[in-house]
Amino acid sequence: MEVNQVLDAKGLSCPLPIVRAKKAMDTLATGQVLEVHVTDKGALSDFPAWAKSSGHEILDQSIEADVIKFIIKKG
Repeated sequence: MEVNQVLDAKGLSCPLPIVRAKKAMDTLATGQVLEVHVTDKGALSDFPAWAKSSGHEILDQSIEADVIKFIIKKG
């Protein structure tokens, strides 16, 4: 899977990771992929809800050493 852009939102609290992800998504074409790194545990519920309401698809979600990674395809 090709990731088109990586967004480092570690250390930011809600709602900033979502705000930054939205801005990053706005620069991508439909079908391109954004990888987001966050440390805010609230992102575990915030990102799936945001992706669904925005028409994007979460392709993968993982947690490594307190960093939550989302792979999101622009819808």
